[in-house]
This record gives sequence, C-alpha cells and structure tokens, in this order.
Amino acid sequence: MMEFLNFYLFPGILLGCIYALGAIGISLTFGILRFSNFAHGDTMVLGVYITLSFVWLTDLHPLVVMPLAMALTAFAMLGMDRAFFKPFRKSPPIMSVIASFGLMLMIRSAVQFFWGTQIQAMVKGIQPPLQWLQPLMLREKQLYILGGTVILMVAMHLLLTRTKIGKAMRAVSDNPDLAALTGINTERVVQATWILGASLAVAAGVFLALDTQVETNMGFKMLLPMFAAAILGGIGKPYGAVLGGMVIGIVEEVSAYPWIGTTPLLNPGYKAGVAFAIMVLMLIWRPQGLLRGRQF
Repeated sequence: MMEFLNFYLFPGILLGCIYALGAIGISLTFGILRFSNFAHGDTMVLGVYITLSFVWLTDLHPLVVMPLAMALTAFAMLGMDRAFFKPFRKSPPIMSVIASFGLMLMIRSAVQFFWGTQIQAMVKGIQPPLQWLQPLMLREKQLYILGGTVILMVAMHLLLTRTKIGKAMRAVSDNPDLAALTGINTERVVQATWILGASLAVAAGVFLALDTQVETNMGFKMLLPMFAAAILGGIGKPYGAVLGGMVIGIVEEVSAYPWIGTTPLLNPGYKAGVAFAIMVLMLIWRPQGLLRGRQF
C-alpha cells in the first residue's frame, strides 16, 4: 500500500497539480480569445529560464524569485499579443492558431539562443524524504508544489469570483458580444487573460523544474497533457482544467502500477499515450468535457 502511495499516487497528484496550472491558461485563452494557443508550453519555458536566471544572480530559492519571473513573462506575453495576435482578433481562429505555432518556435529558439540547450538544475543537490512524514516519502520541494498549487488555485478562484475583472472575464467567456454591449472593456479582459495564463504557466514550469530538471523542450512535452486536461475538464472552464489536470496526472502515474502480476500494467514510456487516449476518447464521447465547456 505504501509503495502505491509513494511511487504512484503522490507523484500522480504532483503531476496533476502541474498539468492543472498549465491547463488553466489554455482553457482561458480558448474561452475568451477563441483559439488554441500552441505557444503556451513555451511561455512556461520562458518563465522557467527567467526564474533560473534570477536564481543564478541572487542565489535565492526559485519560489522567492518566481513572482518577478511571472511579472516579466506576463509583460512579454502582452507584447507578443500586441504583435502577433491582436492583428487577427477579427480573423478566422485558424489565423491565430498558426500565429501561436510560429510564436512557439520563436520563443523556443530565443530561449535556446540566450540560455543554451544544456540541461540545468533549478535546485542543486538531492533532497532526502522528510523524516517527520515517514513512512510517506515526501520531499520538501514536493510540499512546496502542493502548497503552492493550493494557494494559486484559491487566488484564481477569488480573482474570478470576487473581483470586477474576474467577473468580466467570465462574462466575455460566456458571450463576448453581449459583454461588449454591456460596456465591458473586452481588450482589458484579453490583457488580464494573458497575464493570468502566463503567470500560472510560469508557476507550473517552475514546479516541474523543481521536481525534475530544466530543459528547453519541457514546454513542448507538457503541451499535449495540458491540452488533454483542458479538454477533459471542459475547454473554457478554468475549474474544469484543474479537474482535468488532476485526472490526467493521476491516471498517467497509476497506469504504470502492477495491477495484475508483478509487471507494470503499462510501460512508463507510454505515459504520454495515456493523455492522448483520454483526450481522444473525451472528444468522441463528450466533446464539451466533464464540466460542459466549449466544443472545438
């Protein structure tokens, strides 16, 4: 039982937290801007490398400098929106999709040019499991990921339900034309969407880097599971993205558990296929997702 908890369920929950934070931005972008943003994964990478640079410069913990990296990444995304997406606001969505694909390649190339392609460690050394949690084998960084995810989720909930801009984002997502007629500044809502999505993407990337390592292709590897999470929960529904992310993360890890016999039910190398299979099945069975979001 402890083996299942320590090596399958808890890693799945941690992975689900990361997927959930990343999927929220994808879901919000589709719900408000009406296109699939393929540059979201590399936005995460940009934020991770900015955080890594601050760690090198200040020797502070990544979570301490992460808010500054969030702000800089959000500012960069506002500039990219103005340059690459705003000209296509009234064009067919496929134009913005193509622009996001090109932006994805540009961001990745820029990161590789300025920071190189070698694998980096966000935190040096190997952390042993916390003794006071034995027999659970949880490390300090994993508690940071869990706690940080909970804090960010609560903050997102309060933003969407208690603030004027959050309510405006929900109104634009439901009906942009009606929202504009009621006097809502839709361009300001778009800017808030980029800021929130980029900030949560940076958090997801930093949490992933804390748990694994930093590499320039990490965002691309995360893109499919994050899209699968957004679709599973209901595209355009941020709470659905949270639910979808947790489901995808747990199912990916638990699928490698030896449920029958002593060998893994599914080879760990096929975990990405689990996310893809869930996404395809959901599109066939319930295209609007678990929380009835928008359909592609």
